[in-house]
Parts: sequence; structure tokens; C-alpha cells
Amino acid sequence: MNVIDFHNHFYPPEYLEEIKTGPSNVKVTFDSDNNPLLHYPGDYNIVVPGHRDIEFREEVLKNAGIDKQILTLTTPGTHIESPERAAELARIVNDAFAKIVDEHSERFTALATLPLNDPDASAAELERAVTELGLSGAMVYSNVNGIALSDRRYWQFYEKAEKLQAVLYIHPINPVGVEAMTEYWLMPLVGFTFDTTLAAAKLVFSGVVEEFPGIRWVLAHLGGAIPYLAERLDRGYYAFTECRENIGKPPSEYLKKFYYDTVNFDVNALQLAVDFAGADHLVAGSDYPHQIGSLEKMVKSIEKLNIPDKEKAAIAGRNAAGLLNL
Repeated sequence: MNVIDFHNHFYPPEYLEEIKTGPSNVKVTFDSDNNPLLHYPGDYNIVVPGHRDIEFREEVLKNAGIDKQILTLTTPGTHIESPERAAELARIVNDAFAKIVDEHSERFTALATLPLNDPDASAAELERAVTELGLSGAMVYSNVNGIALSDRRYWQFYEKAEKLQAVLYIHPINPVGVEAMTEYWLMPLVGFTFDTTLAAAKLVFSGVVEEFPGIRWVLAHLGGAIPYLAERLDRGYYAFTECRENIGKPPSEYLKKFYYDTVNFDVNALQLAVDFAGADHLVAGSDYPHQIGSLEKMVKSIEKLNIPDKEKAAIAGRNAAGLLNL
């Protein structure tokens, strides 16, 4: 079974050096193992070797039986910087990703990162990433410094994504209401999944998904609560006039066309997503090398699904290969 890991994260060394030397809103310190710690508003990340050493990572994947990964940046993203610096850092990250893909094409491809606090610059960088660097799209965050992805300021960006037939992968970041999630790691455990759910629902109800059908959307962490709440969103469509103003079909009809990564290793949750969107709309994900991720659980949870082997193989790799034209 060919395995393509759609959800994982990498910090190019070029990016780490840039934020260390500044200017940047990210503060860099080091732990006792000399791993960089990235401190940014509301959170911090421990950058272990798997986050920053591509040869180390390649060896890990070989030993784990993972055929390919789709590299993406992770939090905090470039949009916490000034717009000018965000655009500069996004170019550095994407050039580094393109170099890795060129030198390690059998093992890696990537999705671009964007300076999302500047929609026009994001459109330009997405076009460069797709047409010059050969990437299939970009990872976007569930909100941009508190601004929803459905906000009108992003619609021209979506016009560009539509023309490019781009993949846009929604990954969560500091959620709305984060002040209630300061204990017990509730921000990533609960807030991340809810912010993805909120972003997807607003993209549908606002009409973005209907207006730009050529964009191929992917949701992180099994779509948050989307497979579980889709029926409730449909009831809202029929009950409330506001929920019908911008769309002509119930929300589930749009949401079933999204792709969902499998970073929820509960086989019952995965089965719910299969029942909702179909096995042809799930892509394998590990969240490697974050502490909460697992290459092993990614593979085993798919193997445990009570579906035909052909569908397991589609989730493990074939769907991602088709989505990204690999």
C-alpha cells in the first residue's frame, strides 16, 4: 500500500535563520537539547530535528514505510509579521520547499505558505508557487490574525486560486476565543478543531465555495467537527433565511466535496468521515513531527477501517496523488 502523508510540518533552515536574526515577531530560544523554541503570540513550538533536518526526516520515513510527504509550514505562519516581512519570509519558505522537492522528489512535495495578511501579495505568491515553483497550491490558516477566510478581502485571492485550479489546505491556528483555552493545552486539543470547523462553515455559508468551484479544499484534523455537525448545518439552511442568502444547496452538498485528512486516529471517527464524504475524499495524515502526531497511528488507523482494501489504499495514498497530480 503506497502511503502519502498529507499532513505534516517542516521549518526550512533558511526560515529559521531569518526569524532568528530578525526582524520578526517570533522570539527564538533553545532548550537543553539545543532544539529551537519558537515563541509567538499565544503559543510556542519545539523545533525537533524532524522539523528542520530533511535528511533526518527522510531516514525516519524510510524506516516507517512512508513513501512520500506533502511538506507544509506550521504555526505561527508568516502573517504575524508586517506585510512586507510576511511576503519576504513566504518567498524564502517556498523557495526552500521547491529546492527540497527538486533534490528529494521521490520522497517529498510541498504546498506553499502565503503572506495572508496581504491578500494581493498572497495571490501573487500563490501564482509564483504554482507556475514557477511547480507546487499544487498552498496551506492557509483557519483565521488570519482574527480575520475569517470568508472575509470579502480574500475574494480576489480566491479568483486567482480558481484560475490556477489550486489546492487550498486549511490548517488551524490560534482560534477565536483563545482566552478560554489557556489551560490543559486546550488551544490545540479543542480550539484548533473548532476553528477549522468554523472556517469551513463560514466559507460555505458566505458563498465562497459556490462562487469558486475550481478550488480544491482540504481540511486538517478530519475537518474538525464538520462530519459530525453537517446535519445540523443543513437544518440551519432550512430553518434560517440568512443561511440561504448566498448558497443554493444545503451546506453538506458543498462540504462533501472537501477533502479531509486523517489526523484523528480513532477508527470510529474515521468511519464517520468515510460515511459522510466517501473514502475517495480522505487523505492520510500524521501531524509528524509534532508531539501529538504519529506516523504509526496514521497507518494503523486506516488499516483498521472496515472498508475494502481498495478504499484503504485510496485513503493511504491514491487520493492525495490524484489531488496533487503526483
